[in-house]
Amino acid sequence: MTAMEEGATAVGPLTGVRVVELAGIGPGPFAAMVLADLGADVVRVDRPGSPGGLRIDPDHDLANRNKRSVLLDLKSEAGVAAVLDLVERADILIEGYRPGVAERLGVGPDACLARNPRLVYGRMTGWGQEGPLAQSAGHDIGYIAVTGALSMIGAADGPPVAPANLLGDYAGGSLYLVIGVLAALQHARAGGTGQVVDAAIVDGTAHLTSVIHGMMAAGGWRDQRGTNLLDGGCPFYGTYETADGGHMAVGPLERKFYAEFVELLGIADRAPARDDFDSWAALRTAIADRFKQRTREEWTAVFGTSDACVAPVLSLREAPAHPHLAARSTFLDHGGITQPAPAPRFSATPGAVRRAPARPGADTAEVARDWGVTSLGEGSPS
Repeated sequence: MTAMEEGATAVGPLTGVRVVELAGIGPGPFAAMVLADLGADVVRVDRPGSPGGLRIDPDHDLANRNKRSVLLDLKSEAGVAAVLDLVERADILIEGYRPGVAERLGVGPDACLARNPRLVYGRMTGWGQEGPLAQSAGHDIGYIAVTGALSMIGAADGPPVAPANLLGDYAGGSLYLVIGVLAALQHARAGGTGQVVDAAIVDGTAHLTSVIHGMMAAGGWRDQRGTNLLDGGCPFYGTYETADGGHMAVGPLERKFYAEFVELLGIADRAPARDDFDSWAALRTAIADRFKQRTREEWTAVFGTSDACVAPVLSLREAPAHPHLAARSTFLDHGGITQPAPAPRFSATPGAVRRAPARPGADTAEVARDWGVTSLGEGSPS
């Protein structure tokens, strides 16, 4: 533990910020979880009869950790009134409905900002609030497809490969919503007014490709996957199979790191020149053949803490035990679930996992007391 950590106060930097989350699935709940991890008081408004976020046991839905839940029927006047009472006391609201749905329910931006002019109203969608596809259904894979991001992922001789839903939903969606609502909150607290933040996954994902577009314009990136320096086209930036069927990730782009890589790999005396593009196929074969001579564990020991930029490809279950991640407590155990710790880290106001995932409606009385909203009981389903 560092000296700064020893003197840290165990509260997140968003302590005192109140957030209302209208229950949904995917990137909206994850964005609210990030805010909650950083100390915000997040109240999730669940609907009666809803199975919850991921339709799994609520105790395992980590997107709802550090939150509290109230159960309100938004199809009733009392339920809508209770939400607006919460909004009056909130700093941020997050919703992930299709465009127009919140308005029809009576909890759209106009209604909410009328009750609280300093409210930051965060809207999380795939296509955005307007445009030809705004009212269309969609999922991560389609959003990253139209932005060009999906086209970059995969081998040159194969189809594009979906990177789970990390790139669109959570990187292009959740994290951009978090950036947006915190920027708007800063504006409101600096003397401005509240506003609507339109966080569309297509916008965020497109924004993530900014540097690639610059490289392409400069002639340093081909618009064809598997042919560039960072997309698997380069033999010293990719993955290789080991003798036991595992894989090692290789990325020694700098010359001094590459020299250490081929030395530790044991091919320094016979590897084709790295700058000879015509020899890249032969270099790839030489690297692949060598990796297949030892197991993943053996190669991990060989490269250890070297500057060769080589790491074992671990599974989700294996990752928490990696020595570096274990030393940093990158993962933690809470409520019997191994899970990633809050990120990033703060020297004076660290985030923490304070509460297990909220069960729908379990915290209605507690929230009513803490927020001073007596209408919560009236808006709850009987």
